[in-house]
Amino acid sequence: MAIDDKQLADLLPQIIALARQAGKAIMEVYAGDDFEKTVKADSSPLTKADLASHRIITETLEKLPPNFPVLSEESPAESYENRHSWTTYWLVDPLDGTKEFLKKNGEFTVNIALIDGNTSVLGVVSAPALGVTYCAARGYGSFKQLDGKDAIQIFAEDRPDDPLRLVISRSHGGKELDAFLKNYPAASAVPTGSSLKFCVVAEGAAHLYPRFGPTNEWDTAAAHCVVTEAGGTVTNFKGVPLVYNKPELLNPDFMVSGRRKIPWQD
Repeated sequence: MAIDDKQLADLLPQIIALARQAGKAIMEVYAGDDFEKTVKADSSPLTKADLASHRIITETLEKLPPNFPVLSEESPAESYENRHSWTTYWLVDPLDGTKEFLKKNGEFTVNIALIDGNTSVLGVVSAPALGVTYCAARGYGSFKQLDGKDAIQIFAEDRPDDPLRLVISRSHGGKELDAFLKNYPAASAVPTGSSLKFCVVAEGAAHLYPRFGPTNEWDTAAAHCVVTEAGGTVTNFKGVPLVYNKPELLNPDFMVSGRRKIPWQD
């Protein structure tokens, strides 16, 4: 079942409220010291905050008309044989940036996206410890809202005269990133956690976010929509936009770009 822009605009406030509800559950765990940390098969950490957020989000989405399928990072594995027929579905990371959560630096998010075809058409990125939510829907634009404040529309600014500013992963570096940064010795590089890196580009505070190394579709989907509706792009290193519901859920290396034309592909 495809979805039109009016339906997306109507759904967005409900998904913002849901992300914030999940964020409150995360913050209840965050306020204590008992995270009940375990390690998943891929060596990534898992806490009871991840699971509490997962339960709240999936139980609500499964009841929300028009009853699209739900795929969460913490869901049981879903084979491509089953997934390939999904025209429209929810894609969720209940707690993105678990490492940042464990470090208690606040840079973790709740990510909820709606995928239509192979494209992210609605995205909510909520950072409960920072009191900020980013949201977007196809044809609607991208917005940032601080707790207790009105939402403001954001744009991936061009700012051609500004010094080049990059945002990089706080917890994931590597030789490829180091080599890339050597091409821009005058640029400032700001480490940031979770999908907030996308949002920094979407609101015009950075020009590029290069990502080397593995990520999954649920890591990028919600923030991808925020960037796109703000006028930016999320592509592989050949300039092809990321797509979703692939046979393999891993993303390629990618670049998040604002409106400024920077010849990074060279």
